[in-house]
Amino acid sequence: MFGKDIVQSLKKGGVGVIPTDTLYGIVASTLNPESVERVYTIRNRDADKACIILIADIPELEKFSVSLSQKEVVWLETVWPGKVSVMLPCTDEKLYCLTRGTGYLVFRIPDSVPLLTFLRETGPLIAPSANMQGEKPAETIAEARNHFGAAVDFYVDGGVLQSKPSTIVRLERDEVEVIRAGAVEIREDKKMTTEIGCQI
Repeated sequence: MFGKDIVQSLKKGGVGVIPTDTLYGIVASTLNPESVERVYTIRNRDADKACIILIADIPELEKFSVSLSQKEVVWLETVWPGKVSVMLPCTDEKLYCLTRGTGYLVFRIPDSVPLLTFLRETGPLIAPSANMQGEKPAETIAEARNHFGAAVDFYVDGGVLQSKPSTIVRLERDEVEVIRAGAVEIREDKKMTTEIGCQI
């Protein structure tokens, strides 16, 4: 599904649409600020909204100046890989193009072996859903093409994707706060004994 040509395109600054374990995403390398800005322009995304970043494993968070307590690491291991996107504090000014001035970055380790293998080759990718701001996320490549046409460099067809979007939580000072309900149900608990369970 994810050929070497797609990997090379992303490493060279390309932007494309790929299937994730939830929805189709429009992706670009986090290492290329120009590509990141291109995603915002193509998608007409609000400039002050940070994008979800797909990573392959928890140690990759070190690349983004993210500091975690051992308790937080243990909690992340209970929800990742999975359909939970986690907001983590980041005040590194060098990463402004990713934080968008919010003071946070949002990460997810997807629950997909092919996608994780792909991410180990490409490095972390920003991956907002493949739709124009405010419109319904694309469930097929045809719908993604209707949104973006030739504005992106490639499309990877993963069939019909009809999952709920990921649940978004904020993890800070050993506390979990649900920001957006989604594919995984999470009950808030200030002591980080949060229960998780897939919604039906």
